[in-house]
Amino acid sequence: MTTLWQNCHAATMAQGVYSIIEDAAIVTQGELIQWIGPRAELPAADYLAVNDLKGAWVTPGLIDCHTHTVFGGNRSGEFEQRLQGVSYAEIAAAGGGIASTVRATRAASEDELFASAAKRLKSLMREGVTTVEIKSGYGLDLASERKMLRVIRRLAAELPVSVRSTCLAAHALPPEYAERADDYIEHICNEMLPALAAEGLVDAVDAFCEYLAFSPAQVERVFVAAQQLGLPVKLHAEQLSSLHGSSLAARYQALSADHLEFMTEDDAKAMAASGTVAVLLPGAFYFLRETQLPPMDALRKHGVKMAVASDLNPGTSPALSLRLMLNMACTCLRMTPEEALAGATIHAALALGMADSHGSLEAGKVADFVAWQIERPADLAYWLGGDLEKRVVRHGVEID
Repeated sequence: MTTLWQNCHAATMAQGVYSIIEDAAIVTQGELIQWIGPRAELPAADYLAVNDLKGAWVTPGLIDCHTHTVFGGNRSGEFEQRLQGVSYAEIAAAGGGIASTVRATRAASEDELFASAAKRLKSLMREGVTTVEIKSGYGLDLASERKMLRVIRRLAAELPVSVRSTCLAAHALPPEYAERADDYIEHICNEMLPALAAEGLVDAVDAFCEYLAFSPAQVERVFVAAQQLGLPVKLHAEQLSSLHGSSLAARYQALSADHLEFMTEDDAKAMAASGTVAVLLPGAFYFLRETQLPPMDALRKHGVKMAVASDLNPGTSPALSLRLMLNMACTCLRMTPEEALAGATIHAALALGMADSHGSLEAGKVADFVAWQIERPADLAYWLGGDLEKRVVRHGVEID
């Protein structure tokens, strides 16, 4: 079906900038964009449907390239405790922290995990998110990681959103492997990843490289195992300390290295050389009251592509709004609105290995876009909360 969408302006986000087309028209053929350009240059054709976008600004569908949407339980009580002066270490010693989420996730059924995750995912979708990455990592044993990954696949099947599934079994040390981190890494590499990959549940493999999680040497073993299975890698790196995990990620041609508050300029050089995307997570920066900024000048100087994501998770970024993250990227991390929007579109697509088909409005790409009733593209990072009037199109079809 050939459809014309007109009476709009387009911020195409090609090449990571607004790339504005005033008085634009978009022609879609099935799931793809067939043509986009100034309406005055619109090719003559018979269209089966014509849509008047009433002067809207059209952007690519938003892409949330780092989330932990599937989990059991709720840690708002711990948030309240921390605000009352209880330290994270004290909470963890009492059985809280990630251990509490692991217990709740292991105890929950697939249906229960699906129901809670679907509510969170729908919150993101209501703000124009058409593609999302979701990680496992709260199961930490084969059965529970499989359960989480099955839920992620089910979300993709039952909701009108594209979903990338990432195995984050190397997220934390499960209680049954206490003081045996190397043994757990061996279990991930030799048993968990091969089994889960064989079942078609994994699109990429992630790990947490940090002093309170896994060392660079342990992460490298996970990367080697992933690459032997033909899976791309990603990495949580430099969030709390500098272990040069981002340089390790670059050596393995990782899709992305994420967080990066404590990365160095040498890390930025390595990422630039490899094409590894820097995924910045302002929700966690804000929620943890972090004061160490990622090295924004170094990232810009060396041309590292920067993405922005929600890091939706129960402990450090319970964020249900990617658009709010655009504002936080500007106010907390000193990005420009144009950089932030590129970070949630074309650079987010690059961080998922999807830039050939998603993330910008160009002929031949998937017809995922949002028609916003706003005055200019910067409004998407300007407004704090609220439901901006919009029409969301995914795969060429308007969705509610």
